[in-house]
Amino acid sequence: MIDQNKPRKTSCIAHALAILLIPLLFIIGLFLAYFGFISLKVEIHTLGIVLFIFFIFIFFIKHNANYVVCHMKASFSHMDDTLDVALRQNTLSIMGKEKSTLDIKTFYANYYAGLRNDHFAHIATSIFPMLGILGTFIAIALSMPDFTVQDTASLDHEISLLLSGIGTAFYASIYGIMLSLIWTYFEKRGMTKVDKQIMDLEKIYHNRIWEKSELIKHQHMQADLKDQHIIQTLKEIFDIDFIKNYNQEYLQNFTSIMQESSHNFSQLATSMQEAYVNLEHTLDKIEDKNNGANAVTLMLDNMSSFNQNAQHLQKSMERFDQSVHHTFTMIDKELAQSIEKLRTFSMLLSEQNAHKPKRQENNV
Repeated sequence: MIDQNKPRKTSCIAHALAILLIPLLFIIGLFLAYFGFISLKVEIHTLGIVLFIFFIFIFFIKHNANYVVCHMKASFSHMDDTLDVALRQNTLSIMGKEKSTLDIKTFYANYYAGLRNDHFAHIATSIFPMLGILGTFIAIALSMPDFTVQDTASLDHEISLLLSGIGTAFYASIYGIMLSLIWTYFEKRGMTKVDKQIMDLEKIYHNRIWEKSELIKHQHMQADLKDQHIIQTLKEIFDIDFIKNYNQEYLQNFTSIMQESSHNFSQLATSMQEAYVNLEHTLDKIEDKNNGANAVTLMLDNMSSFNQNAQHLQKSMERFDQSVHHTFTMIDKELAQSIEKLRTFSMLLSEQNAHKPKRQENNV
């Protein structure tokens, strides 16, 4: 970690001059040629167009990576402290080990996002050649001679002026292409410095940050544990032995209850029959009396009807008992088939989850 306790102010003029050195020397050469110190013909309009392109290049300098990296170094200490806080805030504990899930490259890009305009940096390589070509056509248009002359000598003179104007006009295109090459060189150089700083930070904080492969492995382990828990829960809920035992116990209890009820009704019928026999004996003793003859007949009819009804009730209960037993037998059969299908489904799901992590690891 860099030992910097306080942010320091750094002048980035040297970085800007390094980028402007060759373009500035080119313009100085054009001035010397214009004033006759160099044997090159330069028109005043060509010189003005090149100066205009140079001022636009100066405006773009602050967005060049080689210039911006200077400001990055000036605030590196504060960034380092902020990075340390961000690492602690994104801590994740896995298998008893605590590391951060922060992506240093993303953090670095977000922290320095406001230092330059990426759009200007990207269009610079194409805008300067276009400005050079535009300047060339403007220079040719301004130096276009008058071809309305009639004598041959004057026409030759005008053609000579055109050719000389075209020659000096191409300086603008040369200058634009040169600026594009210079911009690309320093842009790549600055980005290389940025990448080196990111690599150094990743090496420094390597032991405090989870690697991507470790996080993917942890995700697979969590998914496997979740699937196993679901399958185990399904097995516990839809256990066939448990369902069968429970169903058999319930059926036995119900059958016992029905048998006991049937026995009670049978005893009731037997008691009623005994009461009927006793009543018959009693009525035999009093049937000689004239005033009880009609009453005895009526009571005999009622008792006979009651006995028949009791017998019918007993038969109905026996049929009901058989019907209920058959119904629960069918329910038990259907339930066993359904549970067997669920068990097969859980086994297929378990096998699928057992193969899924392997396929994902191979894809990774």
